[in-house]
Formats: sequence, C-alpha cells, structure tokens
Amino acid sequence: MTQLPDNMNTVEMDGTGGPEVLVPGSRPTVQPAPGQVLIRVTAAGVNGPDLVQRRGHYPPPKGASDLLGLEVSGEIVALGEGAAQWQLGDRVCALTNGGGYADFVAVDAGHCLPVPEGIDETDAAGLPETFFTVWSNVFFGQNIPQGGNFLVHGGSGGIGSTAIQLGAALGLNVITTVESEAAAEFARSLGAARTINFRDEDFVPVCREAGGADIILDIIGGDYVARNIKASRHDARIIQLAFNKGSKIEIDLMPVMLKRIRYTGSTLRSRPETFKTEVAQDLRKTVWPLFASGKLRGVTHTVLPMAEAAEAHRVMEAGKHHGKILLSP
Repeated sequence: MTQLPDNMNTVEMDGTGGPEVLVPGSRPTVQPAPGQVLIRVTAAGVNGPDLVQRRGHYPPPKGASDLLGLEVSGEIVALGEGAAQWQLGDRVCALTNGGGYADFVAVDAGHCLPVPEGIDETDAAGLPETFFTVWSNVFFGQNIPQGGNFLVHGGSGGIGSTAIQLGAALGLNVITTVESEAAAEFARSLGAARTINFRDEDFVPVCREAGGADIILDIIGGDYVARNIKASRHDARIIQLAFNKGSKIEIDLMPVMLKRIRYTGSTLRSRPETFKTEVAQDLRKTVWPLFASGKLRGVTHTVLPMAEAAEAHRVMEAGKHHGKILLSP
C-alpha cells in the first residue's frame, strides 16, 4: 500500500451562500470502507448539484461526505475489503457521493470506470456525473428510435454537451437550444444537427416542423415544461433533470394524456448504490468503446486549482462555459 499522508487538503464550506463560502481546509486523510477504493485525486468535476449544496438546498445523503465534489479522476492508492476488481495504481474516473474537492476520496468500487482510451486523465474527471446522469435517464434500458428527434436544452453545458454527443453517436437527430453563436458552433462540433438560439428563435415550431421531438432532455423548467409538451410528438419521453427557471408552474396536462407522453425525472445521488453499479457496467460495455473509436470525446472548458473552487463556481454560475469545469489539487 502507498504510504499516505496523515492529512489531506480539502475545500470546506464556511456556512452556506455564495461562492465565497468555499475556503481551503485540511482534515485527516479519508480511508476506504469495505467495498470502497481510495483515489488520489487528479481532478474533480464541478457540477450543478455542487452549487445547490453550497447554497444549502441539497444536503448529502446519510453517511456521505459533507465535502462537495461528485466526480473525480485519479489513481487508486488503497483498497477496502471486497474491492478486488481493482488494483493499486489503476487510473480511474469515478462517481462519488461527495468528497471530490480534496486530495483523496473514498469511492464505491462499483462506481469506478477506467480512464477511457484516448482521454487525458484530467479530462476524464468531467465524465462520470454527466455520463451516469444522461445514460441512466435517457438511454439505459430504453428503446431508442433510430433517426428520432432528440431535443436537448442547454447544449453547451456539461449535461447538454454529453447528451448531444451520446445522441449523435447513437443515431438520433439532435436539436439543441443555446444562448449564443459561439455556443451553437460548439454544439454543432459535438454532433448537433440543428441549433436554436433561444434569445431569438422558438424551439417549439422548429421541433414541430421536424415532426416533433421523440425525446426531450430539460434542465430549465418553468415555462419550458408546457412548451416541451407542445414540441413533443405522440409517445414521446420528456426527462426533467433540473428546474433552473423554477419547478412551481400552472399547466394544462391534457396534452400529456392525448399524446401518451411519458414525463420523468430523477436525481442521481439518491439512487441506490446497486443501480449506479449497473449503470457503470453498462457504460463500460456500451459507451466507453465509443471514446476509443473517436465518436465521443472529453469536453473541458477550464481547469482551475482546487484552492480556487470559489472562482470555478462563479464561472459556472455565469453560464458562459462550454463543457466541463474542473478542479485540480
């Protein structure tokens, strides 16, 4: 076993509120429990749930680390009992229940994946949260209509850029909403067939002209909920992953019945550990080979030092980033 330091650097929350509550800290180096591995962090991803937790609205599950950070990449440096599927020195990326904003993090061994072939280890830190989320909600166990219309809202962010790549790689016609021409160009580079600048174009008639959306992935909420229903075709699926414009709305649900629409949503962190393991296994079998073939790529917007986590949160809240924001110890 690698000799580990007694203490590790962390990013702590000095209360809840704005990015300024994130401050450098230190605590005893975490140890892996049975079924876990300990990862020396190369990089950690910054995600929307981190911002929500920082504001005080997304407490960690019972038994999870109170530190932010839901995905990392790095080297396995210690094995808990029953984690024999990995070896010391393996380079992995992993989904965590928290704790990624630190030098070391203990992770369920079943939630680790090898760094994909052709992907830089730092960039790999930006894969787990969005790929687990998009795959489990949109593709895992679902019949995907070849050539179907896939509407992705927020195409230049982490979730959006992942969804565009997966949709295009799996034969869907991807339509996405963006806020600028730069974001549109970025989305097209990932495989989007049609980009819609929501500031000057309405996605509803665009989708209707295309025959309606078969699948809609939404992080916006608010008035988009009713507009998504209008934009969908019969037997469509609408997946809600966030409510940036609010979750309390007044809406006529009759079209949901008439169109036989399936409206779903989920949060990944609260799902059972066994479910996440099943998703990891399916990703490794079905999706990870697409990196080696060049159909998928890592999309990193910027990498900041871990001690500048507050600035990383400010960059994410500004909403101008294209791809993932990462922190590196």
